[in-house]
Amino acid sequence: MSDKNDSVGMDFLDSLSRRWVTTYIPIGMFLFILLFPFYWMGITAFKPNKELLSRDGNPFWVYEPTLAHFKKLLFDTAYPEWLFNTMLVAFISTFLSLAAAVFAAYAIERLRFKGARQAGLAIFMAYLIPPSILFIPLAVVLQSFGLFNTRWALVFTYPTFLIPFCTWLLMGYFRSIPYELEECALIDGATRWEILIKIILPLAVPGLISAGIFAFTLSWNEFIYALTFISDSEIKTVPVAVVTELVEGDVYHWGPLMAGALLGSLPVAVFYSFFVEYYVSGMTGAVKE
Repeated sequence: MSDKNDSVGMDFLDSLSRRWVTTYIPIGMFLFILLFPFYWMGITAFKPNKELLSRDGNPFWVYEPTLAHFKKLLFDTAYPEWLFNTMLVAFISTFLSLAAAVFAAYAIERLRFKGARQAGLAIFMAYLIPPSILFIPLAVVLQSFGLFNTRWALVFTYPTFLIPFCTWLLMGYFRSIPYELEECALIDGATRWEILIKIILPLAVPGLISAGIFAFTLSWNEFIYALTFISDSEIKTVPVAVVTELVEGDVYHWGPLMAGALLGSLPVAVFYSFFVEYYVSGMTGAVKE
């Protein structure tokens, strides 16, 4: 009886240590790596210049927090305009990309035409093309249409990588919707447009939100196209303007830089927090037979 109790006690200790090694420690390391950049941005944004330049004290703490960097960022620079440009471009390009991706994904997954599988593979391969290859021909096209150095240059170029990604994501979600629903609607006399609007899209709301979140995030954080196609300061986006307008020669204004990065990351975080349930269900495929 005593040996049995000792065995149970040792099993508990083994399971506890195993839980620490396989669960708690990896999750703790993941959270530290994930959250530490935001913590560093936060403390740097609230540090006065004397603490930023001082070699004394604890670099991981703020002793005399200040809002001077935020004041300089919001009132002495064009940051509000940069933020507006980023939001405008992100929302319009996300809407256009989702609209195009819905029709493409529906056609490939639900119409079952010849070559649909190859079309889906081609769309996925298009997403894998790096933007550093595309920006040269895109620059020529924008220049020929007189859109260079305008917000529309970003609105029309961002879908080149958003549409393939959204289409690929929605294809997987549309595939999870039972075909019987569509067949019953066709028997009752519904058109393809009515099926898409009244059946497919309402069932695919989690997938649409998931694709929209990804598209919005990619648009918000895009750097190469915004750096290449925009030169005027007042129409730059936040990712480009923060690192080009707040650096003077070899002088880095770390306080406003981190304040701008922190404020620029908040809209995406808020966006995720409101739609996290739809995001998870969209990634896992929520429609079941």
